[in-house]
Amino acid sequence: MSFESVPGFVRVKEAHDEITVVVEAEQLVAAARYLRDEEGFNFLSDIAAADYLGWGEGGVSGYIGGGAGSALAGRDLNAPMTQGLQTLPEAKPKRFSVSYHLLALGPEPRRLRVQVWVDDGEPVPSVISVWPTADWHEREAWDLMGTQFEGHPNLVRILMDEDWEGHPLRKDYPIGGEPVRFSGEE
Repeated sequence: MSFESVPGFVRVKEAHDEITVVVEAEQLVAAARYLRDEEGFNFLSDIAAADYLGWGEGGVSGYIGGGAGSALAGRDLNAPMTQGLQTLPEAKPKRFSVSYHLLALGPEPRRLRVQVWVDDGEPVPSVISVWPTADWHEREAWDLMGTQFEGHPNLVRILMDEDWEGHPLRKDYPIGGEPVRFSGEE
């Protein structure tokens, strides 16, 4: 498959036997329709949002590899980590990624991840018109991460209480200090 023909194509990443096609957020619906209708990716299994706040800004601790037979076998000893040099992770294009995990069901099943990158407050177009199951997945990503899905017909909380403030999976969400709430308690 030639991924360059996907609308809004930015780049393709292949790692760990997985293929990720990065597309422009504005072209997401067109890319989704193309992948469903032309390439046979007829099942959306999940949508996963991730917050990369502060990614790549500071040093990162690593590991020291071991030889064959050790618990650390398979690590690349030629890539410096904490052996005197720190390695910074690759910079991310924007703060948030939203990944769509697709399956092509049929005689030869295939997997594909489609990914868009957005900053805080940037909306992502809803793909409910392409895959109706996106309804619940988009609500979960909004509820827990704060990702706005433009065109979603009912973007309301799905896991947290309706009066919950904030989005608990964001890196800037305050940890601790929340009082325990019991039902029936005033």
